[in-house]
Amino acid sequence: MQRFPALSAALIVLITCPLFAETLAVLPFFNLSDNPNLTWAGESVAAVVSESLSGEGLVVSSREDRLEVYRRLSLREDAVLTRASVVRVAEALDADYVIYGQFRTLPAAKGGAQPPGVEISGRVIDIKRLRQSGEFRHAGKLTELAALQANLAWDVLKFLRPEGGAGEAEFKRRWRLVRLDAIENYVRGIMAGAFEQKHRFLTQAARLDESFSQPRFQLGRLHMDRQNWAVAAEWFKGVQAAASNAREARFLEGLCRYHAADFAGARAAFASVAAEVPLNEVFNNLGAARARLGDPEAARNFRRAIEGDSADPDYHFNLGWVLWKGSDFEGCAASFETAARLNPEDPDAAYMFDQCRKRVKPRAVDSPDDPLPKLKHDYQERAWRQLKEMLEQRPTGQQP
Repeated sequence: MQRFPALSAALIVLITCPLFAETLAVLPFFNLSDNPNLTWAGESVAAVVSESLSGEGLVVSSREDRLEVYRRLSLREDAVLTRASVVRVAEALDADYVIYGQFRTLPAAKGGAQPPGVEISGRVIDIKRLRQSGEFRHAGKLTELAALQANLAWDVLKFLRPEGGAGEAEFKRRWRLVRLDAIENYVRGIMAGAFEQKHRFLTQAARLDESFSQPRFQLGRLHMDRQNWAVAAEWFKGVQAAASNAREARFLEGLCRYHAADFAGARAAFASVAAEVPLNEVFNNLGAARARLGDPEAARNFRRAIEGDSADPDYHFNLGWVLWKGSDFEGCAASFETAARLNPEDPDAAYMFDQCRKRVKPRAVDSPDDPLPKLKHDYQERAWRQLKEMLEQRPTGQQP
């Protein structure tokens, strides 16, 4: 399997190279119906299309990033935006393409033979060239909204990748339809403000469709924010491997299990991510879990993280910690000295450097007075995926 540079090298290339991987932004579809209670449907289009495109390997801006841009631009989440405002949002998100659109309700057929329906229509704007696609339009019963969203996602994918990718049948097989009531509860959950409301809607969504991963991911985040480590870990574990954020869920599960002192569970979670993406933070955290278990492979993981980013003091500190545990005083002194030089404000690095110089042996049982390995909490797969896509698109022989 082809290897790609770790994240620090990725960022250098992304900054200096003229060829960038293309990124997408998906905005909530505007509610043109006369029913304000259907605003959730517009957000659900953004959620479903984003999940589908991200799962196909495209780099899609997160909802959190989009909300921050809306806040900075003083835009309401449910606002009907002009085309100029849509472009402004996309530019603020550094997106190359933006998907936006609207939905409206359709009147019931005469005599009530058919219930009221819904129509969704969307477009793609190429931000660099300021060109717009034709309109993608799908209509049906409100109960068929999930199928309509899948059809729209397929239209967008084929517009963006006209020559490649799977066929429509294969695409829809991979992205099976989620129950409409589960989608509604999920969207109401992510749009709610209070913890109790979020938790109620998201747990209902997870209960209604056991294969729906996104409410499980969000429930993991909710409990993680409250340091309910064991509960959060189980929700993250429930995110299916096919989900676009499956690896991030494993990474966060590993953090939760580590904080719950389940170091074997943390090692398993981080190892599953490391097998798929070569991120420095994953190797570091895998090494930390292994170090707490006395696993001799920990040093190799820390060295791998250092290879990816030798300027990060935490990686040197952690390598020093595991070498100190093995009574390699010369090795640990060198690592702690580097960590202290890279971060002079870290008292732990200076303290451990002094311990190693004095050849103070580690205690048989970890003491609360002794520093422990340092974890990384930010997961940067998106930047790595941008680099990966960029390198795969580069003509043969062209150098960064």
